[in-house]
Amino acid sequence: MPHNIELILTFTGGLAAALVFGYLTERLRLSPIVGYLLAGIAVGPFTPGFVANSGIAEQFSEVGVILLMFGVGIHFDLKDLYAVRKVALPGALIQSAVATVLGVAVTHLFGWNFESGLVFGIAISVASTVVLLRVLADNNELQTPAGHVAIGWLLVEDVLTVVALVVLPLVVGPAAGASAEGGILWPLAKAILKIGALCVFTLVVGTRVIPWLLAHVAKAGSRELFTLAVLVVALGIAVGSAELFGASMALGAFLAGMVVGQSDFSARAASEALPLRDAFAVLFFVSMGMLFDPAQLVDHLPLTLATLGIVMIGKPLAALAVVFALRYPARTAIAVAIALAQVGEFSFMVAALGRQLRVFPAEATQALVAVSIISITLNPLLFKLVDPLSRRFAKPVAPESADTEHEAANDHVIVIGYGPVGRLVVTLLRENNLVPTVIDMNLEAVRALRARGVRAIYGDASQRAILETAGIQRASGLVFASNAPPFDTVKVAVSLNNDLAVMTRTTYLREAPQLRAVGATVIVSEAEVALAMTESLLTRLGATAEQLDRARARVRTEIEAQSRDIPALSAKEPELG
Repeated sequence: MPHNIELILTFTGGLAAALVFGYLTERLRLSPIVGYLLAGIAVGPFTPGFVANSGIAEQFSEVGVILLMFGVGIHFDLKDLYAVRKVALPGALIQSAVATVLGVAVTHLFGWNFESGLVFGIAISVASTVVLLRVLADNNELQTPAGHVAIGWLLVEDVLTVVALVVLPLVVGPAAGASAEGGILWPLAKAILKIGALCVFTLVVGTRVIPWLLAHVAKAGSRELFTLAVLVVALGIAVGSAELFGASMALGAFLAGMVVGQSDFSARAASEALPLRDAFAVLFFVSMGMLFDPAQLVDHLPLTLATLGIVMIGKPLAALAVVFALRYPARTAIAVAIALAQVGEFSFMVAALGRQLRVFPAEATQALVAVSIISITLNPLLFKLVDPLSRRFAKPVAPESADTEHEAANDHVIVIGYGPVGRLVVTLLRENNLVPTVIDMNLEAVRALRARGVRAIYGDASQRAILETAGIQRASGLVFASNAPPFDTVKVAVSLNNDLAVMTRTTYLREAPQLRAVGATVIVSEAEVALAMTESLLTRLGATAEQLDRARARVRTEIEAQSRDIPALSAKEPELG
């Protein structure tokens, strides 16, 4: 088969299988990652039917790793980590160490060497960002103390994994063995210097060059060019880090994401590059699933069960002990422990590196895929036990924090568009002690608002990620003041927050019914122009105040009827004179 045909078949077949299995798992309210892994098993060489090319799938998965790490870098916020540093930093370090040691100990019983056990232990020590965020969001826990701790904890784990991806090639595998003959200190020191140079270059030079590049591309007004620029930055720095500095592409992508994440373009870059990132990330999970051989499950059942015990018992108990020891409430401890009782994308990144270093046995991959599927499937179900378990260990949490959060939410209003209407709305909100968050595609306007202390986000408000960055789930209201078509944005916003009070402007009467159908209060430009022109014309013709009132009522009645597609009631023309 020609290589290009095989490439297209692998790409299409992998995505098609992921779509089918991802949809089925989504309908079952499971993580779609489970579906993607099952899709990989379905198109892999160990099951009947279509077989994708594993080599091509692995190449696609490398792009998926780069884009995943870039996304992690964009969302890596030192402020979030600092806020929960007292529990997240020691907790993640201790839990990761416990899981790694348990991994080494268990694999030693199966006759593995230390290097293989170390890589395996690190792989099962880190939880899935995708799964954790999904579980917290589905249970309305993102903005709770438990959610904040869990996210901060995971940020530390992510950083530890990035460090592991950089350091492992220096201490395990054939390259490490070769360097050990002449002493490992000099190769290790040289590698650290190169990595340090990469970090300095990216964070110092990159903070000037990357925002400058994105700003010039953004001025062109083309979404395609901006998306292309973001991808060039992510892939370019990833490849450059490997070719010029001898570091991993994952580290380069992570640093590139950090630079973009600290710029004015963070929200837009995340939302614009999201579809392509997700597509290649899906192929990454598919390629991992292709490595799983169901026929070997029985042969490796003891290793799989032991690994499952570490992930779903050892890791949660370690987290529980740390959070309890730091005197956090029982509910926070239980929620964090259960949320982290799974493995996902970073585990497979470490596993992929281990296979490249030839220290990750085939049975390790089989066990890891099986445990990932089981733990990701069970995690959302186990999280439902948080409240019953917490009631057994402690009194219910006092409601003050919830009330405070609710009151804060009532003060938060999102304003889309900062033209003449948006400026007036923001001024009125601030004068009435309400907190506006502005979303606009004008970068200069966003920077000017930030300089005045107004929270502003640069990006397309129709993108779900932009609305989530603005805090749509916590907002009490949304004012659509932009000239852009409002329906898509309003529909997404209401889907994210059913209690949201929405006021929107629209140009044409025909657009009003569908906006009202999703619960929005609609101001129609056509109607306001008609009303203003009627008043002006009748005033010039000498209409009395009473005639003006009747004319206004008549115009409003006709406009309301037209906007609902109902024949307008006839009304007597006002008599002038």
